Amino acid sequence: MKTVIGLGEILWDMLPEGRQLGGAPANFAYHVGQLGCRGVVVSAIGNDALGDDIMTTLAEKGLESCIARVNQPTGIVSVELVDGIPSYDIKQGSAWDFIPFTDELKALANSAAAVCFGTLAQRSEVSRNTIRRFVAEMPADALKVLDINLRGNFYDAQTIRESLAMSNVLKINDEEIVILGRLFGYEETDLTAIAKRVLKEYNLRLLILTCGSTGSYVFTADEELFRETPKVKVADTVGAGDTFTAAFVAALLNGKSLTEAHSEAVRCSAFICTKPGAMHSIH
Repeated sequence: MKTVIGLGEILWDMLPEGRQLGGAPANFAYHVGQLGCRGVVVSAIGNDALGDDIMTTLAEKGLESCIARVNQPTGIVSVELVDGIPSYDIKQGSAWDFIPFTDELKALANSAAAVCFGTLAQRSEVSRNTIRRFVAEMPADALKVLDINLRGNFYDAQTIRESLAMSNVLKINDEEIVILGRLFGYEETDLTAIAKRVLKEYNLRLLILTCGSTGSYVFTADEELFRETPKVKVADTVGAGDTFTAAFVAALLNGKSLTEAHSEAVRCSAFICTKPGAMHSIH
């Protein structure tokens, strides 16, 4: 079974109906683990009750982890839903800003078939350095997925460029690609034109562009795929993108074609939208 890592923030999403375990890497690792891979979440939590609760919840969900305990508070995010669309108030100085690079992490990187990381956990120097060391330690043929996950003001052009340079797959949504194009000073305004330019400039294996309820694209140097988003009754969209990425990566690692991986990602992501929160069984 191939080892797939979700690397970065783990936290409590404080939703209107109560708190739920969250953070894109945790969501990603959870779903990869349902889909025929060994999913492992790598992060840091505090020496506090909220951290204890995270470990208990991970055990209940059967999600393997490599999580450090540090002297900062366990991360929380206030989530407000407007018509099912989340907005986030992300607290500064959280435990996941201080993920240490350890011998255990190095061994995990050496054996990983894929990793998914974002820009959010790179807002602090400690976690940024750990993420970059981890990716550098991975096998050359591993999937190194940047799920860009732009949140608040916790990103800049340099971090995005450096992250792209160490990736071979980019997952980005329609709002984020507009921001990226603006930050990079691109003259292109068409979303697919920006995507193709990024794919080429950073020599990516593939680029995934999700466009909400409209559909999603997959670009390689030779192919362009598009699938419409299924019409479902949406509870909320929390974790939908993470589920999409997880299903896509798992399918590729399990020998599926790009078209099959795309179909699986669309199906799983649409299903998660019918449930409140991110971590639900998708079988």
